[in-house]
Amino acid sequence: MDKKWFRIINGLAGRCSPVDTVMIGLANKARYVYLFVFIWMWFQNKSSRKTVVDAGGCAVIAVLVNSLIKLLYYRPRPFVKRRVGILIPSKMDSSFPSKHTLLAFTVSTLVFLRKRALGCRLWGLAVMTGFSRIWTGHHYPSDIMGSALIGSLIGMVGHTCSRFIDFHWIRSAYTSVLDGMWRNPMNDRID
Repeated sequence: MDKKWFRIINGLAGRCSPVDTVMIGLANKARYVYLFVFIWMWFQNKSSRKTVVDAGGCAVIAVLVNSLIKLLYYRPRPFVKRRVGILIPSKMDSSFPSKHTLLAFTVSTLVFLRKRALGCRLWGLAVMTGFSRIWTGHHYPSDIMGSALIGSLIGMVGHTCSRFIDFHWIRSAYTSVLDGMWRNPMNDRID
């Protein structure tokens, strides 16, 4: 069933150049939309800033979980075992889990639990990110569904635990980076 759905979705690739362009953009560049949203949220208010910090902490945990799963389990990517329409180059690592989808669902779920309207939009973007990873030939549908489930669980646990755990180390890193972006180098001159 998994391979059948993969063939149906990936079989649409290469038929309509504008759709392929959108799917390639989602597969490769959706993370920049999240980054823009989080920078915007950082300057909104204190609760939004805490959401950004907690999302950053959950993202770090999601990357660690992704690395651990890839160490313990290997599933070849679809293009390794069969001819598929691959639209963009890819690594040859394990197909499960999809790091892009895992991260998208992790942060989208955490934002959804705090800011419903924005979280719904980010969840929509996360779904489209996962779908685009199938469209471009990088993952099977079960890889995407599993990554979405794990990412959502990490986001929910992160939301619950953020009452007890303060990701202060991430807050200080964000603050130093953002302060460096807005600092005027002319003020650092020694006369």
